[in-house]
Amino acid sequence: MSTALLDTPLFLAAIALGGLGVVLFFAGILAFFRLDFMGSVYRILFAVLLAALGGLASAIAIGMQGYQVLTREVAAATIMVKPVAPQRFTATFRFPGGREATYAISGDEIYVDAHILKWTPHANWIGLHTAYELDRVAGRYHSAKEEQSAERTVHMLARERPVDLYSFGRRFTFLAPLLDAEYGSATFIPVTKPAELELRVSTTGLLIREATPKKP
Repeated sequence: MSTALLDTPLFLAAIALGGLGVVLFFAGILAFFRLDFMGSVYRILFAVLLAALGGLASAIAIGMQGYQVLTREVAAATIMVKPVAPQRFTATFRFPGGREATYAISGDEIYVDAHILKWTPHANWIGLHTAYELDRVAGRYHSAKEEQSAERTVHMLARERPVDLYSFGRRFTFLAPLLDAEYGSATFIPVTKPAELELRVSTTGLLIREATPKKP
């Protein structure tokens, strides 16, 4: 379990709710042995409710791991593209955390998409802010016919996690009051020569452009 996860307000709230639920559960058991049946039932039911809320908070906190907080426009990755054959190129991603990955891609253009989660102001109070996660990189052809018949290459950029918030939010409608919007965004650019590209993301979506040469 990462230190960043342990420091999130939502995960700390989950621990507190779970701990309080355990205390109430045992208090309910004690009340049962003291023949206080109604008090026992109320304590145990409340303990189950707290445990459920704690589990939900924990699931959201774990699901947010891998998402990057989004404020205005941020650099999501630097991409080095290099053609190796007609409609074939490699793309090396350099992520802000220092991780690198290289993918072999078929097509005329590089295509990248992402998941974006926008939370309501109420959710901001518990540490949930607009966040994004890069999802896939693929090749894209200029011609629609080639899109249908030519070789397709798709690589996952997102890392696996125990909870997928993007599908979690769609399955459980009671999260609707917390989620302002959840949507996918994509961008693409032709690859005709070796180049350094900058992939950026804002609250309006992804964009990709050639990196500005650094001044000497």
